[in-house]
Amino acid sequence: MKKTFLVAAAIMLSTLASPTLKAALVVSTTTTATSSVPSADLAKENTLIARVNEIKAMDKSNLSQSDRKGLRKELRSIKTQLKSVSGGGVYLSVGAIIIIILILILIL
Repeated sequence: MKKTFLVAAAIMLSTLASPTLKAALVVSTTTTATSSVPSADLAKENTLIARVNEIKAMDKSNLSQSDRKGLRKELRSIKTQLKSVSGGGVYLSVGAIIIIILILILIL
């Protein structure tokens, strides 16, 4: 009985600590990723964002259905281009974090 209680307590503590660990890992990886972005990619990203803002500012009520459809397709393609330029971050699951912590404990 005591052993199962300890296991349940360890699982609950690991699930409580995982969101803060994940947030810290995501923040640290995204800051390093953005600092190493070349200026050409940064300029491309800025032009794409400017185009998105330009489309959002448009008065779409006067456009035909095919024009609105073209704008939606353009926004989708810009979204995929921005994802490829920014690269995203590294996300670790709870299990991976636990394994990393256990390996670090065994090594140290």
